[in-house]
Amino acid sequence: MKAFVMKEIGRVGFMDKPVPRPGPGDALVRTTRALICTSDSHTVQGGIGPRENLTLGHEAVGVVDAVGDEVKDFRPGDRVLVGAITPDWGDLASQNGHPSQSGAPLGGFKFANSKDGVFAEYFHVNDADANLARIPDAISDAAAVYCADMMSTGFMGAEHGDIPTGGTVAVLAQGPVGLMATAGARLRGAGLVIGVESVPTRQKLARTYGADEIVDFTREDVVERVLELSEGQGVDTAIEALGADVTFQTAVKITKPGGTISNTGYFGEGEFVRIPRVEWGVGMADKTIRTGLCPGGRLRMERLLRVLGTGRVDPSHLTTHEFPFDDMERAFEVSDKKLEDVVKVMITF
Repeated sequence: MKAFVMKEIGRVGFMDKPVPRPGPGDALVRTTRALICTSDSHTVQGGIGPRENLTLGHEAVGVVDAVGDEVKDFRPGDRVLVGAITPDWGDLASQNGHPSQSGAPLGGFKFANSKDGVFAEYFHVNDADANLARIPDAISDAAAVYCADMMSTGFMGAEHGDIPTGGTVAVLAQGPVGLMATAGARLRGAGLVIGVESVPTRQKLARTYGADEIVDFTREDVVERVLELSEGQGVDTAIEALGADVTFQTAVKITKPGGTISNTGYFGEGEFVRIPRVEWGVGMADKTIRTGLCPGGRLRMERLLRVLGTGRVDPSHLTTHEFPFDDMERAFEVSDKKLEDVVKVMITF
């Protein structure tokens, strides 16, 4: 089969690989749609260390091609969604309520990390009954694929934010995850949602997904403006959706005492992330910091598909570019270098 791989740090391309075989509890899925994520760029840049000929990608939907003898709930021909995170559900961390950490810290992140990813004609799924979700007929592949990571991660940011009904929320950065965090904050009942973003296209999308106010960090001081919008109190919840030390510090500064800083960002640079001491109440302001990795699993995916099915959120606005799999090298360049005002790149197979 044809696969798009990280040949080594800094170098990508196509290669032929054998079609994977499912184990007794596993499935083989024929890919129909996939999305490129900024995390794919992080991987190629060396974010998880050296890899050789590793198939990239972790956001995909497809059709079940084969299942192992112990798989009970899925059969060849089923149209399925697979979460970006595919935990081992028998692991102790999963049993303790942290499936994304199964086997090791971030151990549920298998695709394009500890095993080949989804940018191929076929991909392997472990623990199929627990990690596949059947896509309802009324939902398109192009919409369902957003549940794999963008919706799951963005909504996690809102869920971890402990947003009170009518509360105030600031979402720092309106990339795909930030936009879904904005949508998630509105779904959770926020009374005021503030989007922090400088790019006009993303500012417009932020309003589409529920931002009441936009703060442009290139034109105004974010802390001052958010405090003004929150009547000097700070927000109940700040969602960090970029993964930058300065943005995290801003999130702490704009959160009111007793509020929550919810982190969805990937911090790939530096040895430390700093917490501003005074605005943290010198450690005693009851400000909670929550972190997490994109939740996966069948139940999570089924719930997100229900959000799509009832029309609560339409993620299709995120798709700014679409390429066939044969043009994957160009597609990756557009995503990686943030060309042509890109938000999200869809790959068709």
